[in-house]
Amino acid sequence: MLDIRSLEKSFGAKRAVQGVSFTLEKGTVLGFLGPNGAGKSTTMRMIAGVLEPDAGDALINGKSIVSHRRQAQAALGYLPEGAPLYDDMTPPEFLNFMAAARKIERSKRKDAVERAIADARITTVAGQRIGSLSKGYRRRVGLAGAILHDPPVLLLDEPTDGLDPNQKRAVRALIARMAPTKAILISTHTLTEVPAMCTRAIVVDRGIIVADGTPEELAKKSDDGSLEGAFMRLTDQAEANAR
Repeated sequence: MLDIRSLEKSFGAKRAVQGVSFTLEKGTVLGFLGPNGAGKSTTMRMIAGVLEPDAGDALINGKSIVSHRRQAQAALGYLPEGAPLYDDMTPPEFLNFMAAARKIERSKRKDAVERAIADARITTVAGQRIGSLSKGYRRRVGLAGAILHDPPVLLLDEPTDGLDPNQKRAVRALIARMAPTKAILISTHTLTEVPAMCTRAIVVDRGIIVADGTPEELAKKSDDGSLEGAFMRLTDQAEANAR
């Protein structure tokens, strides 16, 4: 459902993403991990069609984000880091606006909005202006927008950022419910979230994939058997190789 083919992106002399390739099947939740500046968000933005790649392509449900961008984006739900929202709208107003932009049929918009509100668990704040909401609730409104059109592929950049423990559990439960019918790519800095949400993990550093496997397989690469230990070891090795 997601086929990433040799994506590359440079900003001046800095090579942010260097030939990143992987595939993602339906039923898989993939954690996309790496230190700050590793190229995670740049890769996500290229997959979503927000940023033009210097080379390579991303196929979303069989459609190229380079040559058939609109068709590819129709099959994608994207939650960027710091997702932009309209502060003067209520969540239902924002989602209705999104539904119109997504060209969801008028007869189906009400059900789509109600489903997204229920799944993101924002019913209790539906009557408030988005600008008055906490960071956690704003994040959940952004998540509701990403899942509104029930896309087969989801890109979620830090989906639990700013959420309290109860909200994080709710998001994990939602991802688990959606996982069997979707391909889900999650970028996160919070390694403890990975075993709770993901069935597979990729570690990137300096724009290159340095590991790919299940969280359990990656944890075995550490001295202490932890994912955190493996992450440190893999990124240290990447830094040493780059010298």
